[in-house]
Amino acid sequence: MLVGAGDIANCDLPDSGAGAVATGKLIDSIPGTVFTVGDHAYPSGTADQFRDCYEPRWGKVKPRTRPAPGNHDLLTGNGKPYYDYFGEAAGPDRRGFYSYDLGKWHIVSLNSAIPADNKSKQLEWLRKDLIEHHTTCTLAYWHIPVFSSGPHGADIITSGHMLDVWKVLYQFGADIVVNGHDHDYERFAPQNPGGKPDPKGIREFVAGTGGGGLYQFKSIRPNSEVHDNKSYGVLKFVLGESDYSWEFIPAVGQFHDSGTGACVP
Repeated sequence: MLVGAGDIANCDLPDSGAGAVATGKLIDSIPGTVFTVGDHAYPSGTADQFRDCYEPRWGKVKPRTRPAPGNHDLLTGNGKPYYDYFGEAAGPDRRGFYSYDLGKWHIVSLNSAIPADNKSKQLEWLRKDLIEHHTTCTLAYWHIPVFSSGPHGADIITSGHMLDVWKVLYQFGADIVVNGHDHDYERFAPQNPGGKPDPKGIREFVAGTGGGGLYQFKSIRPNSEVHDNKSYGVLKFVLGESDYSWEFIPAVGQFHDSGTGACVP
């Protein structure tokens, strides 16, 4: 089982946000590996903000958390407090990208705050990693989404930053991508790197619902199947040998989403 969210503890909100308190209690009750898709401690990822805001809310699940960095996490000392807090769980060499296996699945955690184009070391590593870990089912997560109906989705420069990553994942038959950055929940139908429906494409989820505030949607993107900006919560995956199920579980609010999918053959 894999469960998590992004955009979590906001020190600028009262009590670091009731949403982060609620999602922290919720995720503590759900077993499995915890993923986080960035922006753990607002506004600038300082050591004090990790200690005072993130740790009291999501610190109980730290031993089973496999994080991905967000842009706010790296504002202080190029992410030194983030890497100090998570240690080896954040990946080797403080580069912010790594992979691991979970059952029959290969899981990739990437860093959308550093270069990720075809000339980058990160994409070179990703290609090599996917060649070496050729599994039926693959899930990748990082902070900044390629596709989103939230306010950041209109930023072509920012969202396009990870497009080459999407192309490589698509080439290797990846099944799921999970992101944050936009503080809302959204689920897309499987699609290709051009954003066109494709039964062999990647299904993307935006789960910026960890408690750091909620955003208004802009124009709804093509292939967006479900979207909500009223509920904090976590996204849970049950990962089978060649299929998966997902469930958005609300901690604050009434919205709920669930479904099943098959891995790309």
